[in-house]
Amino acid sequence: MSGKDFVEKDYYKVLGVPKDASATEIKKTYRKLAREFHPDANKGDTKAEDRFKDISEAYDVLSDEKRRKEYDEARALFASGGFRAGGPGGGNYGFDFGDLFSGSQGGSGGGLGDVFGGLFNRGGGRQAQPRRGADVETEVTLSFEEAVDGATVPLRMTSQAPCRTCSGTGAKAGTTPRVCPTCVGAGTVSRGQGAFALSEPCRDCRGRGMIVDDPCPDCHGSGRASSARTMQVRIPAGVQDAQRIRLKGKGAQGERGGQPGDLYVTVHVDPHPVFGRKADNLTVTVPVSFPEAALGGTIEVPTLNGPSVKLKLPPGSANGLTLRARGKGATRKDGTRGDLLVTVEVVVPQHVTGDALTALEQYREATASDDPRAALFKAAEGA
Repeated sequence: MSGKDFVEKDYYKVLGVPKDASATEIKKTYRKLAREFHPDANKGDTKAEDRFKDISEAYDVLSDEKRRKEYDEARALFASGGFRAGGPGGGNYGFDFGDLFSGSQGGSGGGLGDVFGGLFNRGGGRQAQPRRGADVETEVTLSFEEAVDGATVPLRMTSQAPCRTCSGTGAKAGTTPRVCPTCVGAGTVSRGQGAFALSEPCRDCRGRGMIVDDPCPDCHGSGRASSARTMQVRIPAGVQDAQRIRLKGKGAQGERGGQPGDLYVTVHVDPHPVFGRKADNLTVTVPVSFPEAALGGTIEVPTLNGPSVKLKLPPGSANGLTLRARGKGATRKDGTRGDLLVTVEVVVPQHVTGDALTALEQYREATASDDPRAALFKAAEGA
C-alpha cells in the first residue's frame, strides 16, 4: 500500500466506528464484520471477499496504538494542507517532508517515515523497505476436557499473501514488470517548490517503482491475493474460556522479505455437565445424605478423565462445606495440576415413610431441647 493510499483511505468509515472509538469497540466491530464477510461464509462472493480485505486492512492499522496515532496524524496533516507553510506576506513555502518524517528520529528511522514506507524522501528516494505481515485473528471452540488437557486443532485462515500465480510480481506469466521510466524505480518523484523540494509518489507506477504492462489475471497487477490455508495449532493445557493466545510468526506473510505477522487465537470453552472451573482448580458438587453429613464417613467422588477418589467427610458437615482432592484439577503452565474442589450438598428426602419416618420422629423428640435458632433470636434482641 502506498503512502498516498494510506492517508486517503478512511479506515474508521470502513469499520463503521467513530474516530474516538475505543480499542475494545474497534475490536468488537471488527470481529462482527469479519464473521459476516469472511470468505468461508460467502463462497464465490467476490464483493464479500473485497470487503473482508478492506476490513482486515483497516483493523491492522487501527488495532495498533502506534500505527493508529501515526495514521491520525498523517490524515490531519494532509486534510489541513500541512505540506505547505505560510510565509511572510501570506506567501507559501514548500518544504521537504523527509525532515519531518525521518530526521526527527535521529537518523534511526521510525515514526511516520516508516509508516509511509519511503513516501517522502529527499533526492531520488530509497528502495521500499520490507514490510511485516499483518496479524491475523481467529477463534476456536474446545470441549471442557480439551481445554483442561490441551489439544491440537485445525484452523482455516484467510489472509493476504504474495500472489501464487505471479509470485508477487503482479505480472502475467511469461512477462516481467519494467522499471518505471518516470521515477527510475524509486517510486517517488521530486517536485520543486522554490528553494525546497517535495517528494511524492510517482503517479505512473503508483509508488511501486515498477510498471506492469501485462497484469496477472488473478491479482490484477497488485502482486497480492487472498490466501486460504489450514494449519494444525496446539492449544496448551489449562487454557481458559475467552483467553487469547498469541502464536508468533503464524499470521499473514510479509512483503518484500518482511517478517510474517502473528496469529491471535481466541479460545471458547464449552461447559461441562458435571465439572466447573475456578482458575487452575476444577469444581464439582457432590450430594450426601443427612446421616452421612451428621455422622461423617467416606464418600466417593468422580474426577475428570480419571478414576474416582475417596474423601473423608467429617461428622457434622454443613451444607456447602468444601473438600479438596489435591492434584485432580486443571494442568498449570509448569506441568503441575491444580486441585478438585468438592462442595457438599446435603440432600433432604421429600417423602419419608416406614422405619425411616419412625426414626426421624424419635430423633426429633430426642433433640427437642436443642433450638438451632436460639442464637439468632438472641442476637436480634441484642441488636
